[in-house]
Amino acid sequence: MTLIALILCLFITAVAAVGVVSPPRLLGVLRKTEKIRGLIILGVLRVVLGIALIFSAPTSRAPELIGIVGVIVIIRGVTLPLIGVDRVRRLLEWVSAKGPGFLRGWALLAMGIGVWLLYALFP
Repeated sequence: MTLIALILCLFITAVAAVGVVSPPRLLGVLRKTEKIRGLIILGVLRVVLGIALIFSAPTSRAPELIGIVGVIVIIRGVTLPLIGVDRVRRLLEWVSAKGPGFLRGWALLAMGIGVWLLYALFP
């Protein structure tokens, strides 16, 4: 399970890095999730990551925190498809209107979280 968690955290970090370097490209990738199918796929990926984090927590550098993050990620994964396509579209329009610096900042935060998760999970 740790390998799955590491792979997914590496994926998150890589996507976030794209957002730091090129916010419009990240926005283009995010727009591909504006359909219910995309929301379900992202939700499933989040649930898988959350489960992997929970099972990997005992051998991590921060077991309690990794377990809590795993639970939060599962909750976010389950609720993501329930948010609905219209809300996701409105959110992406709002983010787009804020400009590239805004998205770059959030991408930098996501990249930092991804790097920290990689550090905490790596043996």
